[in-house]
Amino acid sequence: MSETEKQKPQEEQVEEKSSATWPDIEEELVIPDVLQSEGVKKLHMSIQSEWDYLQKSACQTAAGRALWKHVIHDPLAHLFAAVRTLWFDTRIQAALDSFHGDAAQVVLLGAGMDARSYRLNCLNKSEVFEVDFSDVLQVKASLVEAAVKSREELKMTAKSLVRVAIDIRDNEWFDKLKKSGFLPEVNTVWVLEGILYYLSHTEAMQVLKLIAEKCAVTSTVLLADFMNKPSATLPNSVFDFYSDWPEQLLPSLGFSNVKLSQIGDPDANFGLLHNPLNLFNKLLQLPRTAQIHPDDGTPCCRLYLVEASGSPP
Repeated sequence: MSETEKQKPQEEQVEEKSSATWPDIEEELVIPDVLQSEGVKKLHMSIQSEWDYLQKSACQTAAGRALWKHVIHDPLAHLFAAVRTLWFDTRIQAALDSFHGDAAQVVLLGAGMDARSYRLNCLNKSEVFEVDFSDVLQVKASLVEAAVKSREELKMTAKSLVRVAIDIRDNEWFDKLKKSGFLPEVNTVWVLEGILYYLSHTEAMQVLKLIAEKCAVTSTVLLADFMNKPSATLPNSVFDFYSDWPEQLLPSLGFSNVKLSQIGDPDANFGLLHNPLNLFNKLLQLPRTAQIHPDDGTPCCRLYLVEASGSPP
């Protein structure tokens, strides 16, 4: 597979750690064996034996890429992935609607196994770009091919899809994105789901600044999730970048409109979190400055779902 694959439809920062522990994640980083072909099983074995944690994490997007159940240790942790996915889905559609039918692009940074190009009808007029490691995109292409062959009704819903093989920690990633057909002057939705906290502070800020600069060129929407400090600084954590106040950080970079939500908020609930005593709703009752829960002494691990936008004056 070439480095860039194109398809058409027819288809602040590491500080003292808290006392909580971070379990061994290796046993969790397994792609579910939903496709039964021998080729797919061999791919799974290769991933387990050859990939590092960041590459493996790319395979977790659809099932809760942030490994949140290890952070919060709560019976409702399994709902986290569903709520986060639904939030991103609804915000992508709203962002595209805000362009009022004008041409639009959607860029998925650290796309992993994201399947939105095959399930979101709102992408039918949008050019979609998936950016991730070459190995990840090769495995994904094989999985998609196997799935499409086994289910005739599974077809791409995006107008077009371009896969761009590069590590976003590479300073050349944006140049390669442009060479792959991305047009900086076209309205763009940038989706950073479950990726920022794997980057260093410097790397994450570089990515955010680059996206913010596009607000001066065209209508730009950023959709991203941010961990707070207690989430990212547990002992043995694989995470690095965090922001306790993304709604203050992003305007300083050039975004003019920022909206922040937490799991359990009215726009990040989707009827899945009914019990007011569940962990997510209990955290909403505490001030965001609280880093230790007063009831049990555990870290107040929060994940912020953030929409930021901007456009030329």
